[in-house]
Amino acid sequence: MSLTVFILSDGTGITAETFAHSILSQFNLKFRLLRLPFIDSRIKAALAADRINQTALESERRPIVFTTLVDPVLNEMVKGARALVMDIFQTFVEPLEQELGIEASHAIGRGHWTADSEAYCQRIEAINFSLAHDDGQSDHNLEQAEVILIGVSRSGKTPTSLYLAMQYGVRTANYPLIPEDFERGALPGPLAAYKSKLFGLSIDAYRLSQIRAARRPGSRYAALENCRAEISAAQTLMERENIPYLCSTHKSIEEIATTVLQECKLEKVIY
Repeated sequence: MSLTVFILSDGTGITAETFAHSILSQFNLKFRLLRLPFIDSRIKAALAADRINQTALESERRPIVFTTLVDPVLNEMVKGARALVMDIFQTFVEPLEQELGIEASHAIGRGHWTADSEAYCQRIEAINFSLAHDDGQSDHNLEQAEVILIGVSRSGKTPTSLYLAMQYGVRTANYPLIPEDFERGALPGPLAAYKSKLFGLSIDAYRLSQIRAARRPGSRYAALENCRAEISAAQTLMERENIPYLCSTHKSIEEIATTVLQECKLEKVIY
């Protein structure tokens, strides 16, 4: 049986879930993560505690709770539940208060007070830009791109582009490398002027064949030999043009994005 892990937050819970996932990945066990966001009142905290207690009654082992609740009253209500409660804020905030000599605000949702900020608007613009420049559908305003991902179809360009836009506010375009490009032995025409912004993604041929077969089963597009030929031609082209690239086969979107930021020297802070 999987062990139940609750993620409690007065906001979205995304930060706490990311932290919990990083910690839990160190253990070779199955975990069932349940995120309970927007716990910002006593009623919601009581309901969350009841749900945790009910899970404890139905399980062989008590649940684990990761919480980023900043309201001490709500936190104490949750800590009374039958669970191992890991208070992420208390772990870090109290030592910082002592070190800095000031008290933290303990204001609910402070980490998400960005809806009207310039940085938030830039992130929305980056998302819109990436959607408009997905899969080479437009070369309008391409000079505004901070990075342009290239690679064969289904090598991970679109999810990486959107992740860079959503998490880092990076205006990312992506272009597919197709057989016509390989026959010409040249990059797609619109990209010639932006060679310094290019970064390539490659992928294992067998994995690419699997991905394509799920979309177009039995097609030449998904055939293993065709995938091998396209990947080989794409890598040859990128190497000849001195375009950095990586293999996305065994890397998460987060790892790919981090490598892109590092290689392209884009100093961005995650939102």
